[in-house]
Amino acid sequence: MSHDREALWNTGHDESVEVNQRALIDKVLARYSGEFTVFRELLQNSDDARSSAVEIRFETEGYIRRDRNGGDEPQALPDLKTAPVTQWTFRNNGIIFRDEDWSRLRKIAEGNPDEEKIGAFGVGFYSLFSVTENPFVSSGGRGMQFYWKDNKDQLHVRRGDLPSKGNDDPWTTFEMTLREPSPIPPAFDLMRFLASSITFMVHLNDVSVYFDHFRIGHLTKFTGLPRTLDIPKGLKKSSSLGIMHIWNIQSHQIRIEAEVMRAVYTVATEKRLVLQESEPRKPQNGFFSSLLASFTTPSTSRRPVSPPVPQLPPRAMTELHQASVALTVFTAEVNVKVDTKLSAELLRSTKKNPPQQLRYNLIYTGKTEYDLSIATERDQPECAGGIFQGLRADLNGSGHATGQTTGIGGHMASRFIPTVERESIDLVDKNVAVWNRELLFIGGFLCRVAYDLELATINDLWKEAAKSRGSSGFRPEPELEDRLCQRFVHTLKFFTFRASTPSSEVSHLLERAFYGCSANPLKLLSSAGVRSASDIKEPDPTFSQFLKNLPVLPEVVAREGALVVRALQSQGLISPITFQDVLSELRQHPLDEQELVACLKWWSNFPFSNSSIDMDKMRLELLNAAVLCPSSGDGKVLPLSVVQYFINARGIGVHIPLDGPLPTSLAPFNVTRHFTPTQLVSFGWKELTVIDWLQYIGKPETRTENSAYDFTKSVEWSERVLTILSRTWLTLSHEAHNSVKALFSGKKCIPTTRGLQTPEGSYFPTVKIFSDLPIVNISGVPIKGPMEKMLLFIGVRKHVDLQLVFDRMIKTGDWTIPDLIGYLVSVKDDLSAEEISRLSATNAFTKGGDDNTGTKKTRHRACDLYEPVDVFRQLKLPVLDWGEKPKWKSTSEEAKLLFRLGLLRTPPLDIIIRLCTSPDATVRMRAFKYLCDNISAKYPDYKPDNFANVAFIPAENEDGSHLGTVQEVFGNPQWKLLGFSVIQTDNYKDAVSKLGVQEHPPASMLLSLLEKTPPQNEAMARQWFEILSERVTSFHPAQLNSLSKIPIVPSKGSGSQPVRWLAPSRCYLGKPTGGEFHSKLFIFVDFGNVANRFLSACGSKNEPSVEEVAEILLADPRRFYDTAGGFENFLTELRNLAVNRRLLSSATVNKMKTSPILLGIRRQKPSNTATNSTQESNEDGWEFQHNLLKARDIVIADDTNAYQLFGDSIFTAPQEDLLESFYAWLGCKHLSAVVREECKVSREIPNTKTAAETRALVLERLPLFLHEHTHARTKVSLSWLSKPDNFKVKVYGKLTIVKTLDSDNIRSTRTEDASAAAKRVGQGAIELWLSYSGQVDMYEVATSLCRLLFETVKVNDALLFMTILSTDLKALRRRGYNGMSIPSTHAVDKILKKQQHEKQLAEEAKNRYLGSDSVGVETPTPNFSTHSDTAPVRWETGPGPQAPPAPREPQQQEVPKVAEVSTDGVTQGTNPFSSTLHNFKRKLNLVQEVTKAVQSQRSREVTPQTNIHANVDMAIKACRPEQEKLLRNRQKMEIIKESLDEGYCDVSGQMGELDHLGTVGDIKVFVTKDVPEPATFMTRKLEVLARFIHVVTPLSKVYGLPTTSLHIFCDSAGGLIAFNRNGSLFLNLRFFEAWRKLYILRGSLPNTTDPCSLKMTRTFFTLAHEIAHNLVEPHNSEHEFYFSAICETHVVALSKLLASPTSQ
Repeated sequence: MSHDREALWNTGHDESVEVNQRALIDKVLARYSGEFTVFRELLQNSDDARSSAVEIRFETEGYIRRDRNGGDEPQALPDLKTAPVTQWTFRNNGIIFRDEDWSRLRKIAEGNPDEEKIGAFGVGFYSLFSVTENPFVSSGGRGMQFYWKDNKDQLHVRRGDLPSKGNDDPWTTFEMTLREPSPIPPAFDLMRFLASSITFMVHLNDVSVYFDHFRIGHLTKFTGLPRTLDIPKGLKKSSSLGIMHIWNIQSHQIRIEAEVMRAVYTVATEKRLVLQESEPRKPQNGFFSSLLASFTTPSTSRRPVSPPVPQLPPRAMTELHQASVALTVFTAEVNVKVDTKLSAELLRSTKKNPPQQLRYNLIYTGKTEYDLSIATERDQPECAGGIFQGLRADLNGSGHATGQTTGIGGHMASRFIPTVERESIDLVDKNVAVWNRELLFIGGFLCRVAYDLELATINDLWKEAAKSRGSSGFRPEPELEDRLCQRFVHTLKFFTFRASTPSSEVSHLLERAFYGCSANPLKLLSSAGVRSASDIKEPDPTFSQFLKNLPVLPEVVAREGALVVRALQSQGLISPITFQDVLSELRQHPLDEQELVACLKWWSNFPFSNSSIDMDKMRLELLNAAVLCPSSGDGKVLPLSVVQYFINARGIGVHIPLDGPLPTSLAPFNVTRHFTPTQLVSFGWKELTVIDWLQYIGKPETRTENSAYDFTKSVEWSERVLTILSRTWLTLSHEAHNSVKALFSGKKCIPTTRGLQTPEGSYFPTVKIFSDLPIVNISGVPIKGPMEKMLLFIGVRKHVDLQLVFDRMIKTGDWTIPDLIGYLVSVKDDLSAEEISRLSATNAFTKGGDDNTGTKKTRHRACDLYEPVDVFRQLKLPVLDWGEKPKWKSTSEEAKLLFRLGLLRTPPLDIIIRLCTSPDATVRMRAFKYLCDNISAKYPDYKPDNFANVAFIPAENEDGSHLGTVQEVFGNPQWKLLGFSVIQTDNYKDAVSKLGVQEHPPASMLLSLLEKTPPQNEAMARQWFEILSERVTSFHPAQLNSLSKIPIVPSKGSGSQPVRWLAPSRCYLGKPTGGEFHSKLFIFVDFGNVANRFLSACGSKNEPSVEEVAEILLADPRRFYDTAGGFENFLTELRNLAVNRRLLSSATVNKMKTSPILLGIRRQKPSNTATNSTQESNEDGWEFQHNLLKARDIVIADDTNAYQLFGDSIFTAPQEDLLESFYAWLGCKHLSAVVREECKVSREIPNTKTAAETRALVLERLPLFLHEHTHARTKVSLSWLSKPDNFKVKVYGKLTIVKTLDSDNIRSTRTEDASAAAKRVGQGAIELWLSYSGQVDMYEVATSLCRLLFETVKVNDALLFMTILSTDLKALRRRGYNGMSIPSTHAVDKILKKQQHEKQLAEEAKNRYLGSDSVGVETPTPNFSTHSDTAPVRWETGPGPQAPPAPREPQQQEVPKVAEVSTDGVTQGTNPFSSTLHNFKRKLNLVQEVTKAVQSQRSREVTPQTNIHANVDMAIKACRPEQEKLLRNRQKMEIIKESLDEGYCDVSGQMGELDHLGTVGDIKVFVTKDVPEPATFMTRKLEVLARFIHVVTPLSKVYGLPTTSLHIFCDSAGGLIAFNRNGSLFLNLRFFEAWRKLYILRGSLPNTTDPCSLKMTRTFFTLAHEIAHNLVEPHNSEHEFYFSAICETHVVALSKLLASPTSQ
């Protein structure tokens, strides 16, 4: 073959080798299986170029286009999973490219020859071709573009200067246009990779990742100062071949902070499951950093497939989350000495010489830093773990998959030589493997140094803590010990070597170096501190209770560090605890009771199966070594070698007292009680029996040692010994019995009544015949059962010789009844029936209480005596003489024998009744008590009728105490006031319930009493009627009817008869509502509420009815007037009749229409003479004459101008709406109806400016007036009037008005000049005539137009219209007319549209309400108007919601609008309170303006303030309490034609009936039928009721209202806030509760600080509104006037209330 080769060389020709560059690059890249290979190589190159910062950008096509064109950036972050990316850009700020760098860049496999650089094989840059076809590089203003020429297999570059050359641009950029658009690499895993990579970089400390213009991640590294460490002694510093030598160890801190968008977390995969400790598992962290081979880079093939985490809402994707980790880096500085051959081989393989010095880094995560990092990761938004999980020592889980791993819990970095694909360390190549193996030794050495230094720190902390605890050299506090143990476990787990991947030899070499670099055994933390592994024993819970000083491996260490422990056990370093260890510890440390128990339990459970072991010898050694040192008691040390006995706690040994003398060879009971007798016997001990104990305490030396334990001297000890023997007597053998008898024989050891006696000289307690016998007396122990048998066995005597009995009882007489009976009981079983019969017939028993001083005692049979109990002694019955001792017991054997002989136990019924009538009060009282106590048990045959004539009931009456029969005595003591006999108070209960005494007298008896002897005075009547009010239900209707006619009511008389009696039907209850006037006409009595109830049942009324007042008025009007005291009081009565006119009968009304009962007023010129009582004068000098006239003789002054002309010729009704309405109801005519008006004019002046301006003014202001006008409908609409042909204004030279009065017999004519008059013929146009001769009087314009516009005209209408016509728009707006600043036509349109809108809303609300079928209580929506210039509230005065009126033209109707509620729960617009207050102020201003206007008019009258105040007072006094329990729907009221349909509250309602539930204070509470759970309503709503009453009660005092006139009701739906029912005021609890919840939600309403004041103010106006309805039913201007007047009258009192502290 060599010949051929030489021939070819001589004859052949040369040809170049061609390389397919595309195929070569693809084959090289095929070996790079890592996911982030491109970034790994570029990061490494950047660090070599001394870069401090790196930016990685992923750019979409749209972003590149916008960046090129300078467009705006989009705001939304692209989807990290799906958004396609067209270009990757990587740039660093390191050293710019030099010429040699540009040249090396285009060469394949020509690495960097610099030995200080990482690059080795020269193929790193070409990893870019894995993602791009034509990478572009720019640096320092120069660039290089790679491209495939002609799109074939040869790679070319184009290099040159860039336009940016000369600019100070520090960035070197690598642009990679992707072959095809694709999503970015997994962002979360990329951030983890970068966190691991930046750790080992020398210069690089800042990495940013961008997606388009969004920075989705940012990493920053901070490095601390290095600290030189002392290398622990005994460590081998050189590697096995001596190539490498460690000369210095340093450590420094690294902190890495991460700022990551939340979107990155959403694309992370879930954590992999934690592997069990017992299973071999893959290491958790990479071994090397990206400085070398990026061994932390995961392989795609090993990535676990798991479902992605659901994405968060887009708004949260750009949210930034911070995380950080603190690491400790141990660095070994190594000198390298490589021989020439190895150096040459390494140069060939790596294209560079090996370094002479290198650094080896180990990342260690301490326990504290580990816990802090874990804690921060818990706050991460997703469950995929943290950014630093792969970098930190995640000992309990696994981070992201890595390439080559270390097998321990941390990363390592050094100058390892990897395989070409950089996925693992090269241990295959012979020469490279030598280098890498030597380097791995350095890694194991560095691990051992870090481990030993951490153990040294733990040892110092342990010793210091143990010393501060006062037990130096032993153990610290448990809490600190646990923390140190956890710290050691963390360290041990960190340096636990598991199988590394992909090469398991890496961890094997590291582990071998870890253990082999030191000659000293590995140190561990034991229960006694840090010890060498050879001194530490395996944990065994059996020994932990008594071998507390033996160094034992803690359980947590053995469990968590199982791999290390098994490795050390295989080396024989951690051995189990041996028997010799036990003996050694026992000899050194005495045991307390608990420790000894644990030791003996260990021995008891010791396996004895091995026959080759001498167990007896081991037991003796154990007992000889163990010493007990009790923690309590006398503290004497007890060697276990001297113990012989034990007490069997599960046998009779439990009876042996432990506080008495015990043998010294007895094992402590606190120890032996934990073992069975079998276990104790196994120790060679015997059970201590009772006989053993008895013999020990019976020894003379034991008895003489302490006399308290000598049973021949101490009674207490003797009793204890005998008691113990009795308890065990039945279990002892006969031999033991004899031993006991022999021990006690002849010894005085038996406690008796005569002291300690021998057994033979003692008697049982049953021998009671003589008192001086020595009877056995053992405290607290009955002499029976075992005790009796034991005493009998040892010689105690049980009976006395009969001869002795006769000698000492019969002959001497020295005996008692108890002695005799006791003896007879003892021998009763031996007595025959004949002897018992003889004893029953023998007078052998004395009676108690007999005089015993005599020589002879009287004796009785047993059947003639009662048992000796106190009750029979107190009843003075003959009782048996039993004496004081022994105490008599009815259940004793002695008593049973006496009862057998005939002794009595219960007196017969007739005897006890006779004793109840005894003259001895004490006997009588006790007999009655005995009868009551025993009537059910001993006298069940008792019947009251059998003793009807026997006066044995203790009773009392007005004459004193006495005895009465069952029929004449009553149980209730109150009947004593009415003269009846009642049972004495002490016996009330028993007499009523047991003896048949009646509680109350029958109604017939009461009726007879009242008829014969009525109460003599008012005080007596009050008492009687209060009592009788409780018995009203016992009277029949006929009896009550009789009582109503019987004169039983005392009242003040006169003259010779100071008291007179009236029938209840002729009396009225309470105080007269009409004051002193009614008291003159009617008789009023008041005995209090309770007594009045009885009179009410008997026919008395609370007040005269309206019908009765009217009848008296009709009977004599003049007397009625005189009695009233003048016209003011008479007007008050007329007002009362007006308010309640519906209650009058039709016959009475007809009489009133034709009778002179109405007060007419006529003005006249004052006369020279003094005026009489029926005249008064006003400020203008007019005198007013009053007269009582019929209705046809009085007119109603509805035309002010006509009244000024004819006021002295006619009688008019008082100018009050209430009275004018009443007068009209009775038939009075209106003044406008009897006065005829005629206009006379001169020539017309056409087309004047005055006519046009006046017409425009009227049409402009008329909508405002109609908006305010609510009580009467218009005859024409505004739209009709606005037409030119329908409303005309004409001007004449002069205008004269001729008015003619034509009424019955009066005819009068008046003529006057006028400035304005209105006229309409039929249904034609309305013409307003003006006088050209003077200024237009707007009052005359308003007056004349009102007569044509309205069917009914009020006096105030013209004044209001005049004010609106004569006041400019700004002034009107200031006075409360909103929206007037815009042009008037717009204002009119606004008002009309508003009215139309409110009408539609009302219709919709009606439909919704009628269609609702909800039965629950819903949140109320008050019917508040949102207009500030209308009535403040749409109030309801009936018991149900108002039916909406029939639709009319929009111009004629105003429908209240329901307030809209905003989302925060507060009513928007004008709230009810502010609206009410605003309108109230505006109305007051309007009243003042109207008053001024009236005063400005000639001859115009003003209603006197006295009349207004009188009406207000009458309205308040008209309020009354509601007497009915069930309020039903009213009948439909008569429609008041002067009012609009929606102008008043009280119409026919469909609301459910109101039920009276109860009363809180004085205020009654009602609910509708649809309120759920009415039975529990009062309980559920008690708190809110109390709060409501707290608001209402002070306001009742402000108005002077009785609280009984106020009522609370609750419904489930609707807008009813309050209503007035015949003077009874009802307030809705539901609205109060809803408003209170609004206050709670908002704290308070806007611009307010006191919700309590708001509630009081709101309720103040509510009450004023309803009180005004006592005067005026409709919601019209008159009602508004009185509402304002009531508020004005009481607003000062309200302000004082709100200012007082009690109102808060």
